[in-house]
Amino acid sequence: MLLRFHRNTRYSDFTLPSMADRYFSQLPITASEVVLADNEAHHLAHVLRAKPGLEVTLFDGGGAEFAARVKEVKRDRVTLDVLARRDISRESPLRLTLAVALPKGDRQKWLVEKLVELGAARLMPLVTARAVSQPVAAALDRLRRGVIEASKQCGRNRLMEIAEPRDWQSLLAESDAESPRWFAHPGASAAPVALPTTTSALICAVGPEGGFTEAEARAALAAGWTPVELGPRILRVETAAAALAANLLAPLAVGPKEAP
Repeated sequence: MLLRFHRNTRYSDFTLPSMADRYFSQLPITASEVVLADNEAHHLAHVLRAKPGLEVTLFDGGGAEFAARVKEVKRDRVTLDVLARRDISRESPLRLTLAVALPKGDRQKWLVEKLVELGAARLMPLVTARAVSQPVAAALDRLRRGVIEASKQCGRNRLMEIAEPRDWQSLLAESDAESPRWFAHPGASAAPVALPTTTSALICAVGPEGGFTEAEARAALAAGWTPVELGPRILRVETAAAALAANLLAPLAVGPKEAP
């Protein structure tokens, strides 16, 4: 992992967003007033017990964040005045898609949380021969809610996309041959792969417990995909996906970029 240290900078110079004061608007923020409902209103009104005058940060997933002040608190909704818009990006210059055969249960939540924190652009549930979890509509909704919660915590203003599920053959047929396409495969004979510096998009596939079948691996090779090895130890699905994201995105990490 590449760590960057800022010289001649005091800790007090940094403004770090926290989950406690970041709230998500389901509707695009385009007016001078915003009404929050559902979970966000409940947290403000009943957990935080917010009063008029409290200032918070709002975001709508479109890439900007907004300074706002609580105007009115009702049982089921909170009205806020929008004070200022700040176009600031905490996104990676590499658009990384992880196509993953989802693990079971709470491990899906962990996977989403870490991919959001690391800066992945898209998570695509993958259906393979050995898949243990079928991505039904309710599961996709849970994943999308997890994206919002993780974005509130880590300060991302643009939501990681949860794509519609793909089966392996469809993904191989649909993927863009102009962008690098990798798949994690234990014992891959390929040499360590270097990512071209001009690359702006990449898709990485991670199979289920037990990995891709030999037939699936052969199909990927025939379609021009590159196998990558993640080390001598057996990794869980979510660990493999997070390891790929960290190795690819951490070296590109920079400070937030604010539009002029």
